[in-house]
Amino acid sequence: MSYAASMPAPRSRREQYSDETREALLTTATQIFVERGYAGTALAEVASAAQVTRGAVYHHFKDKQDLYRAVLERTETEAIAGLNDAYLLHEDPVAGAFAAINAFLDHAMDSDYAEIVLRQGPIALGWEEWKRCEEQYAAGFVEQVVTALVSAGRIPPLPIATASSITFTMLGGCGMAIAAAAPEDRARVKDECTEVLVRLIGGLLL
Repeated sequence: MSYAASMPAPRSRREQYSDETREALLTTATQIFVERGYAGTALAEVASAAQVTRGAVYHHFKDKQDLYRAVLERTETEAIAGLNDAYLLHEDPVAGAFAAINAFLDHAMDSDYAEIVLRQGPIALGWEEWKRCEEQYAAGFVEQVVTALVSAGRIPPLPIATASSITFTMLGGCGMAIAAAAPEDRARVKDECTEVLVRLIGGLLL
C-alpha cells in the first residue's frame, strides 16, 4: 500500500465546523453542569452560551442526558489519559500503580471532575448507566495495572478479573468519599484514603 493511499481523506469544511461545534458544546456544557448541576441546566442555555442554535445541539445530541453522557465520557477519557501518563513515568509497576492512584485521588479533589463524574453522574445517567460508563473507561485501566503487577511478580498470582473488580470498587469508594466531603475537608479525606490504600495494597506486595 502506498503512503498516499494510507492517508485519511481530507475533511470538508462542513465536517470541520461540525466537529468544532460539538467541542464547543461539550466545553460549554461542562462549565454549566459544574456550576448549576444537571437538573439546573437547560439545553437552550447551553446553546446560547456556546453561541449556536438549539438545532445544532439536537444535531449532535438527542437530549440533555445524551449531552451529559458525552461530557462525562470526555472528562473520563482525559482523566484516564492522565492516570496512564502518571503510571508510565515509572519503570517499576508498583511505583507506577501508586502514582496512578495518587493522580486519581487528585482528580477526585478537582471540582470539575468531582462534580461531573462523581456527584452529578449518577443523578444524570442513573446508577446503572453511570456504573457502566465508569467500568467502560476506568475498569480496563485498573485491570492493566493489576495484570502488570502480577506479571512482574510484585503481587501474588491472584485471579485478575476479581482482583481488578475489587480494586476498582475500592478506588471508586475513595473517590466518592473525597467528592462528598466539604471543600475544606477534601485534603484530609484524600490523605486518609491514601493511607488506607497504601496499607491494603502494600500488604499484597511480594
